[in-house]
Amino acid sequence: MQFKAFEQDIEVNGTTVNAIVDGLGRYKSLAKKYLLGVGIGIEENGELKIEKEGWYSHDSWLKSFEEIAKEIGDATLQIIGMKIPENAIFPSGVKDIDSAIKSIDIAYHLNHRKNGKVLFDINTGKMEEGIGHYGYEKIENRNMIISECMNPYPCAFDFGIIMAMARKFEIKANIAHDDSKPCRKNGADSCTYIITW
Repeated sequence: MQFKAFEQDIEVNGTTVNAIVDGLGRYKSLAKKYLLGVGIGIEENGELKIEKEGWYSHDSWLKSFEEIAKEIGDATLQIIGMKIPENAIFPSGVKDIDSAIKSIDIAYHLNHRKNGKVLFDINTGKMEEGIGHYGYEKIENRNMIISECMNPYPCAFDFGIIMAMARKFEIKANIAHDDSKPCRKNGADSCTYIITW
């Protein structure tokens, strides 16, 4: 179900939180409203300040998405998702659409921590649980990837992340929500997206 954290004591880094600021673009007052409204960041000289090296409550960040969804809608959530590749830490070695879609799950874990410990160790490759996953399934002999996203983020936000990463390497990539599968908008735990090119 979107907007509801899977576990407590999860935090997201400030670099990633900045995607809301970038996604809202020139509407900085809205970013300030939604983030300060849930206790993320501080106001300094009338401006919102997010510490890029800081860590913020995952629950609070999800609440900001919920407010944006209610007041502005899915199109804005998708734009914010498209800003994630510019604002989050991603692993090196991403060179094509396959490695781009695979990298989303690693990046997701690199940008979240539980009880003060980052959920992916870049040196050992060990991934900790607690926040769900971004799936990757390559369909053999076809330019198609299926990504089942089981996490607490909104459907439209994940659509935006996948679109940005796919089109970074395949400009004509098409992303579709698989409406035959469950959807977090309807209370499910996951959404499934089909990427073709």
